[in-house]
Amino acid sequence: MAKFEIIEQEGVRLVKITLQNETVRAESGALYYMRGPITMESKGPSVGGIVKALATGESIFRPTYTGTGELFLEPTFGGYYVLDVAGKTWILEDGAYWASEAGIEVEAFREKAFTAFKSGEGFMDFQTKISGHGKVVVQSQGPVELLQLEKDKLVVDGKYVLAREASLAYSVQRATKSLLGSVTSGEGLVRTYEGTGMVLMAPMPYWRQRLFTGLSASRTSGGKK
Repeated sequence: MAKFEIIEQEGVRLVKITLQNETVRAESGALYYMRGPITMESKGPSVGGIVKALATGESIFRPTYTGTGELFLEPTFGGYYVLDVAGKTWILEDGAYWASEAGIEVEAFREKAFTAFKSGEGFMDFQTKISGHGKVVVQSQGPVELLQLEKDKLVVDGKYVLAREASLAYSVQRATKSLLGSVTSGEGLVRTYEGTGMVLMAPMPYWRQRLFTGLSASRTSGGKK
């Protein structure tokens, strides 16, 4: 199996993939550089696939990399998380997919029109569905938290969830039972996840985490005599 590593250098993060006669797929434009006898191939989809990609906003081309060597993907001030799909099906938020092993199936997924409209994404709320066996690299704004739900309900105010298992029911609801209550509470609509399954969340961006750490260090040093 391909080896995925998240490398941090001077405040930015990038993905290093080590291949031993293996194949991985990456988002279009994700390549930073590669070392060794690795061949990149970018085959276009069928006509039907192109039409679907244009309609969903999905990338038309997701190149594959095959061979032995090291593949480095573009750095970011955000972060990455390596998810082991392990035969399950996951729904990734738009823009969360970054790379995956060859055994992972990647396709567009559309929410129900009314749910999509209420979520603030419009009627064309398309995400990415992944399934199969292998690892997937997920883009995130900050450190990732894993929440396991067991016949439970999770309510999230904002787009902090990066991915969820397809076994979870997703909906958008008012924060309170009444419209007036939702307005006066300042929360409006919230996203809910119900059932049994796992959720990946990234509630705090790395830049905010660094800011808080810096302020805390400054206060601590300033208080010393």
